[in-house]
Order: sequence, then C-alpha cells, then structure tokens
Amino acid sequence: MKGTYLKFYVHEHRRHGGILMYEWLLERAKKLGIQGGSAFRAVASFGRHGIMREEHFFEMAGNLTVEVVFMATDEEAVQFLELIRQEKVDIFYVKMSAEYGVTTQD
Repeated sequence: MKGTYLKFYVHEHRRHGGILMYEWLLERAKKLGIQGGSAFRAVASFGRHGIMREEHFFEMAGNLTVEVVFMATDEEAVQFLELIRQEKVDIFYVKMSAEYGVTTQD
C-alpha cells in the first residue's frame, strides 16, 4: 500500500492540552483512525534553535527530543496535519511518501 510517513520532533517535557506533547500526538492520531504510532526518546539532539542536548546518565532528568512517528494513508496525514494547525501547535515535522504493508497474509 502507498501512504504517508509522518515524523514529529518534540521535547520530552513539552505539553499541550495538559498532557505531554508526544502523548497528545499519539492520542489524537488514534482518534483520527491512524493505525499505529510510536514515540522514541533521543540520547542526544539539537534542533532548529541550535541548542545541543544530551544525557550522560539515565538517572538525570533532561529535556531531550522525542521522535513521534506514524504511517498513515495520505488522507489521514492531511487530516492530522490540519488538526495540529487548528490547535495552533508549533511543531517541526517530516512528511514522506512511503510504501507499507505486512509480510504475512490473513
């Protein structure tokens, strides 16, 4: 199948609507019907503002980047990005055309 791969980058402690941004993205995507999404925490990162962030010890709380990824239909991706814009969320994203599927047949 053909679709859209969406990737968002957020700081791990950033919030929107009272919850962590990566949780908000995952919850909203699920409500839209997107079939799956994942959040991955970085070990080190820098973003558009040029601030380097890294963690040397897992016990130390930081504010590293969380990468939130989704594979969606083209229509779902458009709806999701529009929802984010309507919520006035300022967020960096990557949008790519992709092919996806499963290796087994039901």
